[in-house]
Amino acid sequence: MSEEILGELGFYTLAGHSDAPRDLVGEVRHAERLGLGAAFISERFNLKDAPTLCGAAAAVSERIGIATAATNHNIRHPLVTATFGATMHRLTGGRFALGLGRGFDGLFRSMGLEPIRTAQLKDAATIFRRLWAGQALVGHQGPAGDFPYLQLDATFDEAIPLMLVALGERTLEFAGACMDGVVLHTFLGDEALLKSVAAVRRGAERAGRDPSDVRIWSVLATVGDHIDEADRLKKTVGRLASYLRGYGDLLVRTNGWDPAVLERFRADPFVAGFKGALDARATTAELDHISTLLPEEWMAAAATGTPSQCSATILEQFQLGADSVILHGATPAELEPVLEAYRLQRPVARRETPVNPGRSRA
Repeated sequence: MSEEILGELGFYTLAGHSDAPRDLVGEVRHAERLGLGAAFISERFNLKDAPTLCGAAAAVSERIGIATAATNHNIRHPLVTATFGATMHRLTGGRFALGLGRGFDGLFRSMGLEPIRTAQLKDAATIFRRLWAGQALVGHQGPAGDFPYLQLDATFDEAIPLMLVALGERTLEFAGACMDGVVLHTFLGDEALLKSVAAVRRGAERAGRDPSDVRIWSVLATVGDHIDEADRLKKTVGRLASYLRGYGDLLVRTNGWDPAVLERFRADPFVAGFKGALDARATTAELDHISTLLPEEWMAAAATGTPSQCSATILEQFQLGADSVILHGATPAELEPVLEAYRLQRPVARRETPVNPGRSRA
């Protein structure tokens, strides 16, 4: 592990759909050897349980930052989630950040849960921070729930960053007001990234905070030409198409794209009739067809081409206001040539970036 740590760069372990959660072990070890600053862990209700994966990442690493991006506060009792955060904090020596998200309303309703609203997120964040500060909550009644008594340990004074995965303008402003870090979304164009960063900073200023205290992560699909063409289609066309089927209206609105194109995409007989996630189950031929439905402008919000070209796109994310960049959709092995190119162009100003993904300063 001789490589200098690139605290400003992260990756998603087990990116997308995975049937082999143990792959995380090799990915985190490889990422740490390469000097990647942070490993982000998403949660899916199949083989991607966030606490289990976070514990595994902590056990096989010594210096890489670890964050959930994201889990949902409403799927576990707050005492359980707070315990998870405190355990990870101690287990990693302070390298962990708890990243929350809104999730999907339809999924929560099918689970018998209420959709997540901003007031609930704010209340949950308050609960976690008070528990990590050793406080007892007695007779708490709030949007996140009613709890007669909550406490972890009266001796606690744990400084654990909270992050929010956010896309909409109001959610970004909220994150700037009360979160330590923000994770944006994949496939944001330049203008959308500028506006998203401005929304976070604006929210911080309105709350009387120093805007630079909120660490903003852009999420950049990083799919170089050195990756097999069929895999590139899955990681670009397939991934964007999956997002468009799930919450395309918000993504299109955020980017200022033409909603008529989205409607034509959704109305396509193949897309309308396809079962499952396109980036996981569609064939190469089917993805080729989908690519004809998506404008080049929509696909351009990614790092593609040679390793040097991918590195140049990463640097542009900083120029557009992001503090850090998640290199999304690629394994550490696939990112290796990109990181080699990036090291030759790395800005001096990024060298002091903390590895904890939720901290803006060492």
